[in-house]
Parts: sequence; C-alpha cells; structure tokens
Amino acid sequence: MKNIIHLALGVALLPAAAQTPLTIEQLWSLGRVTAETVSADRKHVVYGVTYTDLKAGKNERNLYAVPIDGGAAVQLTTTEGTESNVVVTPSGKMGYLYNGHFWEADWDGKNARQITRGEGGITAWKFSPDGKYVAFSREVKVDATWKDRYPDLTEAKAYVADDLMYRHWDQWKDGRYNHVFVASYYQGEITDERDIMAGEPYDCPQRPFGGADDFLFTGDASAIIYVCKKKSGKDYAISTNTSLYYYGIATGKTENLTPNLPGYDVAPALSPNGMMLAWLSMARDGYESDKNNIIIKDLYGNGQWNITKNWDETIDAFRWSSDGKKIYFTAPVQGAQHLFEIALPANLNGFAPSSFRQITQGRFDVVSLLDQVDNWMIAVKTDMNRAAEVVRIDLTTGAVLPVTSVNDEAYSRIKPSRIDEVWITTTDKKKMLTYVIYPPDFDSNKKYPALLYCQGGPQSPITQFYSFRWNFQLMAAHGYIVIAPSRRGMPGFGVAWNEQISGDWGGQAMHDYLSAVDSITKWRFVDKSRVGAIGASFGGYSAYLLAGIHQGRFKTFIAHNGVFNLKSMYNATEEIWFTNHDLGGAWWKSPPPQSYETADPMNYVNNWNTPMLLTAGQRDYRIPYVQSLEAFQVLQLKGIKSRLIVFPEEGHWILRPHNSILWQREFYRWLKETL
Repeated sequence: MKNIIHLALGVALLPAAAQTPLTIEQLWSLGRVTAETVSADRKHVVYGVTYTDLKAGKNERNLYAVPIDGGAAVQLTTTEGTESNVVVTPSGKMGYLYNGHFWEADWDGKNARQITRGEGGITAWKFSPDGKYVAFSREVKVDATWKDRYPDLTEAKAYVADDLMYRHWDQWKDGRYNHVFVASYYQGEITDERDIMAGEPYDCPQRPFGGADDFLFTGDASAIIYVCKKKSGKDYAISTNTSLYYYGIATGKTENLTPNLPGYDVAPALSPNGMMLAWLSMARDGYESDKNNIIIKDLYGNGQWNITKNWDETIDAFRWSSDGKKIYFTAPVQGAQHLFEIALPANLNGFAPSSFRQITQGRFDVVSLLDQVDNWMIAVKTDMNRAAEVVRIDLTTGAVLPVTSVNDEAYSRIKPSRIDEVWITTTDKKKMLTYVIYPPDFDSNKKYPALLYCQGGPQSPITQFYSFRWNFQLMAAHGYIVIAPSRRGMPGFGVAWNEQISGDWGGQAMHDYLSAVDSITKWRFVDKSRVGAIGASFGGYSAYLLAGIHQGRFKTFIAHNGVFNLKSMYNATEEIWFTNHDLGGAWWKSPPPQSYETADPMNYVNNWNTPMLLTAGQRDYRIPYVQSLEAFQVLQLKGIKSRLIVFPEEGHWILRPHNSILWQREFYRWLKETL
C-alpha cells in the first residue's frame, strides 16, 4: 500500500517562498477537503481529499487519516475513483463506500475487502448501535416508463410526462427512486435484505441533495427514522413538506412522527442515550428558505420542544454534545458562520432559551461539525483566502487549531487578498455589511476597476466561504476590487432582514446593491468608470435587472443561469413552491402579483445599453437555460456587445473540471475586453 505523508504544519512554519497572485491553474491544483469520521480509537480524523487532473479533466478522491492532536497524515486509499461515507464497523474497522459497494479495511487502509456483492448503487450506509443491522440507500425502479411499454424501440430516445415534477435540477424522472433498505449483519455477512419503502414512488435520501443524514437507527435498534416527502406530481411540485417517518423493523409498520409540522423537516439526530430525537424544522410549507429551528422530541413520551424559537436567525447544522446536555450548532452571523451552544436542562418542559453562547469568533466560517472528542469539536473551516481544512475547536475558549494542512504548501506560494468589512447606509437608513476584497498587490495610489458581486439564493448568505468557481481571491488576483454586499435577503442579520426579499426581488435588494456601489466608488483608488456587475442564479437575475436601472454605473455585466423572464420562469421551472412564494404565485392570477410588473428584467430591456456575457448549463431545470437564450436574443437584436456560452452537459452549476476552467477563462477574457 502506497503511503503519502503530509506534515501537519501551519503556514507560518513553512519556509519562506515567493508569493504570487492566485491563478486559475493554482486554484484547480488545490486539494478539496471533506471530513469523514473519527476513528474507532478516537485518536484520528479520517478525511477525504479530491484532486483534479487538469490534463485529463477528471477528479480523484482518496481517504487520509491524521492524529487529532497533530502529526503526520497518512494516505489510506489509492484505488482510482471515489471513497466516501466512512463509518466505524461493528468489528471496529473502517468501513466505506467505493464504486457503489461497501468495503471494510484496517484503519491504516490495509486488508481492504469488499462486503456487498451483486447489484451495486449504494449511496449511503449506517450500522445499528448494536451492530446487528445495516441500513443503506439504493435506487430502485418503481414506476413503469415508455421503455417498459415498448421494449422493441431500443433506438428511441424520449421523455414522457403525465404530471408535474417530471424533472428536477438536472435529471428527468425515469421511474427510479432512492429507497432505504435494512438487512441483518454478522461478521461481514449481509442477509434478509428488505426495502422499507417497497413500491413507494418517493425518495429517501431526498433528491437532489439528500444523503446519509436522511436516515438513522433508533438507540435500541428496533426502528429506522427517515426523511421523506411523500407527495407526487403537482402536490410535490408546490410543497416543501418533508416528514420524519418511523419504521419498526419487527413490525414492518411506518408511522409519521411529524404529521402536524407542515414545513421542511430534515437532519434527524438521536441524543447519546437514544431517548430524544432532534431535527431541523421550517414552519411554513412552500417556503424553502424559512427559518430553520431545532426541534427536540421525546421518542418515548409526549414532549416536543422548539429550542431555538427565540433565536433571531436560521440554523445551518447541529449535533448533540457527547453527554447529551448541550446542542452545538452553526449559524450565519454578520458575514461569517460560527459555532454556538445551547445548554439543555434535565427537564425540557417549559424550556425556551433566550440566550445562546457563541463559541467561535473571527473572520472565518465553521462549515460543518464532524464529532466531539473530549472538549474538542472536530469541524471544517474556510475563509475567503483559504479552502476547507479540518480543525479542532476548544469548546470552552473557542480556540481553533489545525488538524489537516492539505493546502498549506500551495498557499505559502499564493499571495492572499486584504479583506475589509465596510458598513454602508442603505436607502432606508439601515446598516449593511459589505465585504471589500483587494488585489494582492494593492496600492492605494493606483486606481482599480471594481466588480459588484451579486449573490444567488436569493436567501443565501455571503460568509467566509471559499468557492472553486466564484472565487473572490481569484477575482482580486486579476486586478479587480470585489464589492460583496450582504443585501436584503441574506441570513446572518436577523429573520426580518432575511425575509424582506420575498415578493420584492426588484426592490430594496437592488437599492442595496446600488448603495454599496455608490459608496465604494467614491474611494479615490476605485475607478468609477470601470465597474462591472456579476452573479449567478438570483445573482444572474440581479445582473439582468440592474442592466435596466443602473443609469450608467456599470460598464459590463456577467450573468450565469439568471432569471430573465419571470413569466416563462414560472412556466418552466420545476420547484413551483419557490416561484409561488418568492414571486407571489402564477402570473395569470387576477390581479397578477406585483413582481411580474415591477421586478421582471424583461420589462426594462428598453434601457439596456451595456455589454453582457451570458453563460448557462443546458441541463439546468431549476432556471432553464432558455432564460439565457431569451436575454441574449434581446441583446443581439438591440446591437449590444454580448456573448453566450452554453454547456450542454452541465446543470445549475458548472462542475466538470474542463468546463469550469473554460468558464473561468471566458469570464476573465470578457472582463479584459469590456472593463
């Protein structure tokens, strides 16, 4: 077995190296780190790293282990492909998924052997607490399609739909659904496999973003709790109401644990003693960006408590403390995402905390929570100058110490960007946080072009995230000052700030963008005559709308997968709950929602006069790529310099390495031409 050693050192301890601004190729050479599990002896963290072969345009992911308290990291797998979903097996070994099957190995990666055989396609895997059962997910055929009706038409290619939700994000329905299975397990042998959702035309894990967090065993291993939205067709397309279901392994019976909760219920997690179930819950059906609360339910009694109802913000993720006396969670807070704590009393009756302890502070994001080891939380950390690495957080002091150092050597050669926090007064006299990211060789005696970054969502926060495509460090490295406002609609500044954008896409959020640009372009080192606006999804919509109202502020626009025509968006998008809530419903209502009059970019094209680059994924069914075609056609017919790039195999995001690099090269070529 080949072992590769990485020294777990901080950047400051590395030998001095000549630093240069980040390049596209350097960005794509970085390792992409994800935390997997803590080893059975509780002394090591197992994590995955994905590297991109730029020549071949392929990604390769392998597993590594590193001591929690510092030391050398060891590569555990070298097989071509992706190893993931690492768990501790009943025998104390390392289990993981590879090529759709479950494997078991020693914790140094040796003696790997394949456990499951036959039909593959397993996407998530969990053991029961007593080690007697396994639960896993697999795609199964439930609905018949035209291929079943006409098996002789082997060369035909078509999609047939009789109801809504016939496609989702980047896939057409093909009669297959994700189902959860349970089976007996003994010394690597699996028997009595059973589909606990047999015949049901529903998904668990949910599509498209569900995973291992969507199901678990109860503490006594008598049941499985899983997340599912048991709706079909139009009912599915207009609802966000997922429920938690309780499946008794002995009885085979299923019960809805959350029949009176109409919103989005996900991420179930058991307390260490197995008595209490906690999960994330949104209150309103049809509102995908509603406030996330943490609900706790007594599985063996009648109590149920919303422990964050007095928290004026939304929860991103949570986990129980190892003794069950606390809940740790991450949440956006004023331009970053941090770790918080709720202390739980012995008796939850009447408990509604009004105070929450913030554990971490600083200009970085705590992205995910892996596990608690003694007084340390093992988590993942990012900032705008650094990609994800695994860290340990002192739960008393909030001190953050590195565990992995995958990209330290690379960053020792990359010159970081200065990042400022600026508070800007908006048109309605509120204070808005705006990040300003500077070129790494910034000289205040020079003048720089600027880019207004328009965030997607629309209710996604700008925090200290690190993107491998919309990368602020890379934009700044190309000589641009980046302006990134936390405009209305972003979490981290209270529920009211977050919710204001619903039904008002073209209103205060656009004023917020213009306020940020007007304020920062007054600075002497910003070239007011060379400002561009860029964004994807709702950010692309923002570019389209700003193009009609900017009154000469911008010299160029870039819109990726943006909404251009609200009526055709409503007619073609798949998640109708989103347009129902955010736009106010169907455009044919009487009277029609105001959004279609005041917030539709198409209504402002008479004012368009500025160059624009448009990019789109042809398999984007969330914001169909025809939106980009419509906008491009208008630009061309009006004689405005414009360019259209369509990626036939991509969806809402450009994910394939060569496609992503092409997108970035065209992005900067356009800016060089127009800005």
